[in-house]
Amino acid sequence: MSQRTICVECDGVYWNEARLRCVCCALPLPSSSRRRPNGQARYVCSDCASAPPPFDATLALADYRAPLDGLALGLKFRARLALGREFADRLARLADDLFDTVDRPDVLAPVPLARKRLIERGFNQAWEIARPLARALHIPGDAALIRRDIDTAPQSRLDLEARRHNVDTAFTVAKPVRGMHAAIVDDVMTSGATLEALARTLKAAGARRVTNFVVLRTPKN
Repeated sequence: MSQRTICVECDGVYWNEARLRCVCCALPLPSSSRRRPNGQARYVCSDCASAPPPFDATLALADYRAPLDGLALGLKFRARLALGREFADRLARLADDLFDTVDRPDVLAPVPLARKRLIERGFNQAWEIARPLARALHIPGDAALIRRDIDTAPQSRLDLEARRHNVDTAFTVAKPVRGMHAAIVDDVMTSGATLEALARTLKAAGARRVTNFVVLRTPKN
């Protein structure tokens, strides 16, 4: 019986996609995309160029599409926790390129769940990725860095503006972050509203930089 977490076919055909992405929000980009003004070979989408988000960078492994969407759902709803380690290993390898040009984060934290939802599920899928990722990157991981104070409605049921309003005041930074580079980990990034709210909260608490690590990115907002 195979001990692989992800089969060879999925790994070879779907996972290792070479794709130019926006350095800020990780959306796929056309080859004609604009370089950042500093001349580095890093690119931004038109939305991030005209209205930069509160976070500074996003790393994503792949697009949210079959069969990888099933892997994300398997971790989140069927407790396939070994996938958290698999995702973390791949994100750690992807991060090597980023750390050639920017400093490593000082702390790494998952997108927090509300207490009720955490009790119901029994685990936070983002922490199942963040914990082994922190070890792989030799960065302190802290599941208690950010607290979700409001048990918000599921984001999947809302449009973009409603998503932003839904999570705008949902989070509190529970520990000092002044002057720090903070990294946030999540399984799927869709509109980016949750990660924007977290970044604003961290920056308001004094964080100097916020980087997102996400497993899958929806191709369009």
